[in-house]
Amino acid sequence: MFVNADERVGVGMDRRNETVIVPGVTCWRSAPANRYAPIVDGADYLRHVKAAMLNAQQRIVVIGWDLDYRTAFERDEATLEGPNNLGPFLNWLLCKRPELNVYLLKSNLRLLPAFDGFWFGVVPVSLLNQFTSARMHFAVDGVHPTGAVHHQKIVVVDDAVAFCGGIDLALGRWDTRAHLPVDPRRHGPGDAYGPRHEVAAVVDGPAGELLAEQARERWKAATGQALAKDVPFASPWPEGLRPALRNVEVAVARTLPALPQRSEVREIEALDVAAIAAARDVIYLENQYFASRRIAEAIATRLREQHGPEVVIILPRSSESRLEQESMDSARERLVRLLRGADLHGRLGVYWPVAGRGVSVYVHSKVIVVDGRLLRIGSSNFNNRSLGFDSECDVAIEANPALANCAEVEREILFTRDSLVAEHLGVSVGDFRDELERCGAFRHGIEELRGTGRSLRKLTDTMMSADKGPFAENDLMDPDHVPPSIAQSTLKLVESVVTWPLRRSLFGTWYQKLRGTDTNLTINESVLPTGDLAESLPSVPGTTEWDESSQ
Repeated sequence: MFVNADERVGVGMDRRNETVIVPGVTCWRSAPANRYAPIVDGADYLRHVKAAMLNAQQRIVVIGWDLDYRTAFERDEATLEGPNNLGPFLNWLLCKRPELNVYLLKSNLRLLPAFDGFWFGVVPVSLLNQFTSARMHFAVDGVHPTGAVHHQKIVVVDDAVAFCGGIDLALGRWDTRAHLPVDPRRHGPGDAYGPRHEVAAVVDGPAGELLAEQARERWKAATGQALAKDVPFASPWPEGLRPALRNVEVAVARTLPALPQRSEVREIEALDVAAIAAARDVIYLENQYFASRRIAEAIATRLREQHGPEVVIILPRSSESRLEQESMDSARERLVRLLRGADLHGRLGVYWPVAGRGVSVYVHSKVIVVDGRLLRIGSSNFNNRSLGFDSECDVAIEANPALANCAEVEREILFTRDSLVAEHLGVSVGDFRDELERCGAFRHGIEELRGTGRSLRKLTDTMMSADKGPFAENDLMDPDHVPPSIAQSTLKLVESVVTWPLRRSLFGTWYQKLRGTDTNLTINESVLPTGDLAESLPSVPGTTEWDESSQ
């Protein structure tokens, strides 16, 4: 039976002296990582994934929302052995390693069942498996509710090294931390795209084996084929990647939707809410979306406290596709306004990064940092479907006072946070920390360093006012659980669209005031299946032009 997140994490209680990571409650399980490292942005991620694959002896498993054979690992001069594109590289590696098997699993949309068995464009999986190497295994995972997607992004090598984050091995993901406004290396294969910000993590040891178990479970659920657990002779840790921590406990948290044979799993929701409740000084968030009322209300509760934490949220200037803008951005407008109404003590900052020349950086990362206490990296967005409808997988580390490495873990968590902020501001970590020490407040340090060119811009009410629309917060586009009736959700959508002009009129405003309500803040309206909307529907290149003077 599903237990409400409030009951699981004790909302309303002071959790600031409790451990946030609790196996079976705020995560699936936890295990020690011999080595752990965060990886920021696609250029480093793709290179390190290839470096780990080069060390593979027995098995590579890639789990993703999307996979593309054309994905290039390096965009400058190639430094790693073998072909530079994913498909040719894997075939080359299979020729070199006679004992190696490769398993590639991607999600379908389960919107048009006739296309569920297709892998790339119009190529059926059965044909790929027939005409590629017998040790290259393709599958499309449709084991999810109608309208949901599998959004986990995991790469496992020899059941020993595992990558987890928000990056698919697909087109349009590569970029450096420089996020140049114009960069020819972001051209092809596929369409050109703008600056893009991503975050992932890599682990080995028992923590890597834990993620490997999750990958094997996904493969078995999708295909019915059980993969035996590998016993690695040596860790295929990517050469050249320096571990940020050694012998650190790593938690794995998931979202899994309800199925006839399985109850829903909402570990990520529980972890997010517990982390927010535990914060003392600073809650730092990066995400593609801000459309979950559950998360917004948890943050609003902390903002209303007289001595609560500062809250800094980094979001994209706008979503990539029109449908995302109509649904996710309209919900964001509503929920950010909710936060600003709760910000009684001036501790909230909501920003979007700009690369310079008016070109925005598309934020696709999914990160929570709470003080120097907890860091969560993964695939889950701050929207409803990531908390109860799509499948997601995140990893988290916590500075636990009961453990000998508490101070070391705390330093790494703070460094990760500060390096992300410094990247967005276009300054060094040292300069940001100097300003932080001088100002004495996290948000004030950001404000003092914001400027023209590459920097952070405030996401203002004026900017978001155009995002208002009838598709905000609906249980057809963005359900937080499997809807009991798609027909009922569709009717609610139609009702919301039809009544939208009236609700935005003077009569609607007068009626809301008469009732003492504001539908934008209090009504959770219903409304089209999307899968992590940014990724389950067609999108356009994510470059947004903006006036440099807008700060």
